[in-house]
Amino acid sequence: MYAILDIETTGGKFNEEGITEIAIYKYNGHEIVDQFISLVNPEREIQPFVVNLTGINSNMLRNAPKFYEIAKRIVEITEDCILVAHNAQFDYRILSTEFRRLGFDYERKTLCSVELSKRLIPGQPSYSLGKLVRSLGIPVTDRHRASGDALATVKLFKILLDKDTTKTIIQESISLNPKKQLEPKHIDIIASLPTITGVYYIHKANGDIIYIGKSKNIKKRINQHFTNTNAKSKKIQLHAASVTYEATGSELVALLKESEEIKRNNPIYNRALRRKTFSHALYSFKDNNGYINLKIDIADGRKNPITTFTNRQSAKSFIEKVVEEFKLCQKLSGLYKTKSSCFNYDINACNGACIEKENVVDYNLRAQQLTEKYSYKNKNMVIVDRGREIEERSAILIENGVFKGLGFFNLNYQINNLEVLHSFITPMENNRDAQHIIQNYLRKNKRLKIITLE
Repeated sequence: MYAILDIETTGGKFNEEGITEIAIYKYNGHEIVDQFISLVNPEREIQPFVVNLTGINSNMLRNAPKFYEIAKRIVEITEDCILVAHNAQFDYRILSTEFRRLGFDYERKTLCSVELSKRLIPGQPSYSLGKLVRSLGIPVTDRHRASGDALATVKLFKILLDKDTTKTIIQESISLNPKKQLEPKHIDIIASLPTITGVYYIHKANGDIIYIGKSKNIKKRINQHFTNTNAKSKKIQLHAASVTYEATGSELVALLKESEEIKRNNPIYNRALRRKTFSHALYSFKDNNGYINLKIDIADGRKNPITTFTNRQSAKSFIEKVVEEFKLCQKLSGLYKTKSSCFNYDINACNGACIEKENVVDYNLRAQQLTEKYSYKNKNMVIVDRGREIEERSAILIENGVFKGLGFFNLNYQINNLEVLHSFITPMENNRDAQHIIQNYLRKNKRLKIITLE
């Protein structure tokens, strides 16, 4: 029995993707005997290029079941089945990762229709699913959606079963998905590492740093580096001789230290993938009528943004949220292009700034409250977060809107005094990456303790 499946994901960092849609067809070699198709709420952001490719966006998934709600059904429909997928290594990894997050070891035998096609239908110009089924005359609907791609794989698999006349090639191709074995030196390295939040440094035998990263669980992250099979991980595995680390307690401190350390050391395996951590920003300006307008634009280091984002989609999602939170106008926030009133005004959710009905002062007061909440421009404050130990806290100092540095203090300290603060703060560079990291962290962590300084 076979379980032929396709999975659509959020995209993003390796092993941090989430499932957005899954389709499984149980196939007995002759016909489909059962099926399961569902959208899935991944509980994380979908990368914009994935939205464009699949058409699946966050609004569609808002009321979709979360993975734990469909996990039992997936286990049942794939029980005693061989998983079949086009690039099975990817789908199996994603599925196993989701189950692992639930504390469940999901293990199935797999067959990859890409590898089978190369053996049974040689000489094809491409073995991507779309081009391969087109060349074989297999009709496909809903391309890049789980159901459409899984059904296409079912039809392809029927052809592959027919072509395997000896009935041995498919049997030989079944993979037991053994886990990658760690080398002895890597086992020793992992054994010496803690499960704490911090910054880690991977060194060559001569001590040179080849990679710097941050993690909320250093041991787990290094284990991923040593077991992943992507090109960068393989290079790291080849040269890694030791790992050192610095505990931070706070993820914000780890992010800031990671950014500064990469700039300072420029490790060889950070270079190729190191890009700006943000691409878009939220700016404000006054229009000819005196109203404060909001605008999402490409991040520009010469301008002062309210806050910054890793992509346009996350910026748009933020704008939609704050328009509702501060009762702002969709038109003046760049969400609704019109020469007259915005949609919210028509449903009595906007006070009419779009048609100059609302008083400018009243409207601008709410817009300024947004800026006050999500920007630390001209502010004097300390962001207090977790420390490295129970009785310790971390402090990130902002003076006149400028990031000055960070440090750790004992809970007995009174840190409202600038002189006391400066005594334990380590100065750090106030660059655009640091500003983005802090703004992004403040935006996503609502319960942070923030002390305003006089």
